[in-house]
Amino acid sequence: MSTVAALPRWDMSVVYPSLDSPEFATGFDAVIRQIDDLVLLFDAHGVEHRALAHLEEATVGAFEEVTNRFNGLLEQIGTLNAYITAFVTTDSRDSLAQAKASELQQHRVKLAQLDTRYAAWIGSIDLPALTERSALAREHAFPLEQIQIQARHLMSPQEEALAAELRPSGGSAWSRLHGDVTSQLDVPLEVDGDLRLLPMSAVRNLAHDPDRTVRHRAYDAELAAWECAALPLAAALNGIKGEVNILTARRGWTSPLDAALFESRIDRETLDAMLVAAEEAFPTFRRYLRAKARVLGLPMLAWYDLFAPVGEDAAAAKRWDFATSSDFIIDHFGAYSTKLAEFAERAFRERWIDAEPRAGKRDGAFCMSLRGDESRILANYQSSYDAVSTLAHELGHGYHNLCKAGLTPLQRETPMTLAETASIFCETIVREAAMAQADEQGQFAILEASLQNSCQVVVDIASRFRFEERLFAARQARNLAVDELNDLMLTAQQETYGDGMDAAVLHPYMWAVKGHYYSPYRSFYNYPYMFGLLFGLGLYDRYREDPGDFRRGYDDLLASTGRADAAALAARFGIDIRTPDFWRSSLDVIRIDVDRFETLVERTMAAR
Repeated sequence: MSTVAALPRWDMSVVYPSLDSPEFATGFDAVIRQIDDLVLLFDAHGVEHRALAHLEEATVGAFEEVTNRFNGLLEQIGTLNAYITAFVTTDSRDSLAQAKASELQQHRVKLAQLDTRYAAWIGSIDLPALTERSALAREHAFPLEQIQIQARHLMSPQEEALAAELRPSGGSAWSRLHGDVTSQLDVPLEVDGDLRLLPMSAVRNLAHDPDRTVRHRAYDAELAAWECAALPLAAALNGIKGEVNILTARRGWTSPLDAALFESRIDRETLDAMLVAAEEAFPTFRRYLRAKARVLGLPMLAWYDLFAPVGEDAAAAKRWDFATSSDFIIDHFGAYSTKLAEFAERAFRERWIDAEPRAGKRDGAFCMSLRGDESRILANYQSSYDAVSTLAHELGHGYHNLCKAGLTPLQRETPMTLAETASIFCETIVREAAMAQADEQGQFAILEASLQNSCQVVVDIASRFRFEERLFAARQARNLAVDELNDLMLTAQQETYGDGMDAAVLHPYMWAVKGHYYSPYRSFYNYPYMFGLLFGLGLYDRYREDPGDFRRGYDDLLASTGRADAAALAARFGIDIRTPDFWRSSLDVIRIDVDRFETLVERTMAAR
């Protein structure tokens, strides 16, 4: 089961037989008609900003009809978009999938305009009076409150309509360019004496190779490939950040970060508290990096050593083949709850997971909601504990979607800060189970993989946050050249990794690697991961303190992530996220792991 050929691909035929099937064409056309019909309904009810002296009964009826229809359309278009995305992300050379994605995007311009009109309309309604007279409004109280805030940050209707129309050929086009260029980037690399062209995802996977010579060659080849592709990617990044700067200012936000914090449903006080605690922890992570260098026999880690395997040898790591990992995850999810285990078993049985790395497939991993309680998970699986952890993480996202099933799209809309809650929790369940079963060398490998991930999510994410904040500021004046982007990235890495890494061998092109920078709709796609890790660790600590009480409230918390802000949900478990103390307590869990890792390093060194 450990061969690449045996790794599963996801099954999308449960939605439509294929992209070129009559069923898909019918479904696609039906969604487009629903968009047009909703435009007519909006026009008929005057859904736009209006000065309403008082709430009329007709307005209550219009709200309920419009909101129900809007939710229905969002449900349908979400499934259609996920279906097309499943083809685009697994084969960027699929011309039919790319064409359908582009066509749907054009029609979604109307949907974006409807979204703006709906927000403006809700912004003009007396919300307390509406919730008093409408059960539907009461069920949507929190998202409607958020929409009213959004309404205060809208441009004029004409400007919002123009921005939506320009989006497919503006920021979305730049984002698509990044996805296409990076997924189709073939890298020349010498393998076993032969020069081969490998997809970038395969080359980056070699960062996990036990042979340092292989890792070094892959790193050099990767950087050379990014250098060749850097010019169009820099143009894309400049284009997106410039567009976001302009629209953010036009909508009355102080900065893109302020807009992002609203989308994340946290305030600046919370972000600052978390970042203060994270910076205090940088020396702890540097201790881990120096300890890893010692066990690898190096004076200091180079960038290409960050993901080098430690502990178990390569043969032991290969015991984590896909079938073994699947069984392990199901079994230990079951130790938490039968519901979680049955969910995971269903995901594997019904082929929700595309695990096979291949040319044209997007790098990394993600989970997307498909329909109802179903999700789809993309992974690039190779036999290692780290891959098991990633799989458990993405299944956590799927479980989160399961808990939100039955709610409307407006009620399900979850900020990134809270979207990581279930994934970190599930990842931690698997990690604790793996640690309990492993011998000392196995624990060493698992502990290293966990610290490696934590270091990425705290230290590397901090570097990405600093880079993006400075990029937005610099982009106010002009476009930045490739060398300037490289310098910004290296400075951020030096500040955060510090003396834990060889400053001469970092990764100047990380701005090109990370697709998160290239979203025109979601800036600062970084600090929410730190929030998610530390919040998830804090929740797991609450679970260990009182498992029964925790279980009674956990699924409801997951179901509520679109119906309350982060501070309110955290308070359900006695957590105050606006002070550094909570974040320090979560980081203390990682400090204990670093202490244990150093002890194992010293034992290993002494035994040599």
